[in-house]
Amino acid sequence: MHVSATLPQHNLPAVPDEVRRIEADGYDSVVTMENRHEPFIPLAIAAVNSERVRLATSVAISFPRSPMVTASTAWDLQAASGGRFVLGIGSQVKGHNERRFSVPWSAPAPRMAEYVQAIRAIWHTWSTGERLSYEGEHYQFSLMTPNFTPEPLDGPTPPIMIAAVGPAMLRVAGQHCDGVRLHGFCTPDYLRREVMPQLQTGLDRAGRSRSDFWVTGGGFICTGPDDETVDRMVEWVRYRIGFYGSTRAYWPVLEQHDLGDLGEKLNHLSRNDGWGQMAGCVDDDVVQLFAAVGRHDQIAGAIAEHFDGLVDEVNASVAMDIGADLPPDVIQDIQAIPTDGAETGGG
Repeated sequence: MHVSATLPQHNLPAVPDEVRRIEADGYDSVVTMENRHEPFIPLAIAAVNSERVRLATSVAISFPRSPMVTASTAWDLQAASGGRFVLGIGSQVKGHNERRFSVPWSAPAPRMAEYVQAIRAIWHTWSTGERLSYEGEHYQFSLMTPNFTPEPLDGPTPPIMIAAVGPAMLRVAGQHCDGVRLHGFCTPDYLRREVMPQLQTGLDRAGRSRSDFWVTGGGFICTGPDDETVDRMVEWVRYRIGFYGSTRAYWPVLEQHDLGDLGEKLNHLSRNDGWGQMAGCVDDDVVQLFAAVGRHDQIAGAIAEHFDGLVDEVNASVAMDIGADLPPDVIQDIQAIPTDGAETGGG
């Protein structure tokens, strides 16, 4: 199993020291997110201040960006990092697309399939010099002149991974992508009964096997050097479960455990400015469904039991401000856990 760390994005001058520390500690990759800050700029800094770790967006929001813009950014990061970049993209939900990003909304799974296909078509043109010709329902690309063609890459184009929760997007990931970035709002039962079968359907359509594919995420990790830190992480995860559980797009996970009423209650709070009350609705049993919990001396065993070899990479430093970053020996213990995915992360 591979282990990723979250790269702090709020302080760009600190990125060089942070990525060097993460690399020295033995993490396999660093990831950025698109929430409060832009996800690509910190990775550009990290690319030229590191040598080994993979660099991934987890995730960048796709539809507000043209596939051409995303293709160009990913190409440059792949070049700057010497082939260590992994493009992770996600659709976000309707409300954020329409009201936060002011972009039109349509069925996200078929649109995401086209988005990935379009990026690959653009990269193919840049790699081969062949005429650009992509015609889809949502995206059409037919113009690329030498003046706008970047220099060739020394190696392969970046792997593409997409965020997926529901069945349709999971099938798109399996059919069209190198891997999938599962949400933390996920349980082992949902992984086994819903996620893996849908991914396999997509892989079958593409004539590929699980060993060709990379699965990352799929649950939370609550750890720390002592019980007090673990308890603080549990409270952090308890709030995250409440926050995500208030969104209808994530309710299939709750329904897997007959927790539909919890989703309704959380949604009601979200519509009535009850954000501070959400964590109180999430009891310890629900936290245990979503998280591997244990001190540093316990967490490798908890991760092995919770994820059961189904995922290839976990992120164990999503709340480093709580003191939950992992020491090198614990990272090595997690890396010793066997998985079923590709030999190299991100495809």
